[in-house]
Amino acid sequence: MAGKIRDILRGSKSQTFKPKKSFAKGSKRHELHKQAKATLGSGNLQAAVKLPDSEDLDEWLAVNTVDFFNQINLLYGSISEFCTPESCAQMSAGECYEYLWANGDKIKKPIKCSAPQYMEYLMSWVQETLDDENILPSRVDVPFPKNFQTIVKNLFKRLFRVYAHIYYSHFQKIVSLGEEAHLNTCFKHFYMFITEFKLVDPAEMAPLQDLIDRLVLPSS
Repeated sequence: MAGKIRDILRGSKSQTFKPKKSFAKGSKRHELHKQAKATLGSGNLQAAVKLPDSEDLDEWLAVNTVDFFNQINLLYGSISEFCTPESCAQMSAGECYEYLWANGDKIKKPIKCSAPQYMEYLMSWVQETLDDENILPSRVDVPFPKNFQTIVKNLFKRLFRVYAHIYYSHFQKIVSLGEEAHLNTCFKHFYMFITEFKLVDPAEMAPLQDLIDRLVLPSS
């Protein structure tokens, strides 16, 4: 799977795919990252999302937020050349769900935009948020802001929309690339994490509820 996606990314001119954010080797977050990957590698997704014993919740959320951002970046990057202003004039998840963009800063009033433009706004915004030392301090002796979990919830709410758009608008392309199983596994992991820590309001997940009912809930 990874080889196919790397090949696609090498040939893509999309600017949406951002450099991966990582943690310094030897740091607490790097160790948590390795622990999460090791548990995930066992195939037990339910265990992989659990907060490890004696660990800080904000640290666990920080590590996993970065990992999910990297994963979703890669997934969207694999089909970004097929997501164009012409094919995806709206950022939507079916006829009933259209997403407008606003970041509360430069774009305060929600605006309509194509899916690729929305993705560019979104990925840049997430990257800037994760790079902000006032939000995600790199030093372990610097505390997280008091509203950190609120910020994380907003990030995951919007990252969910990437999955919603991929499934509704690009699933057949994913199937043709042979990546259906990988996409489904990634989404199951994502869904189990956001439900474990109540990060996304159930109403926000309505566009994929049928998929959740078929794919995730029977095995959870």
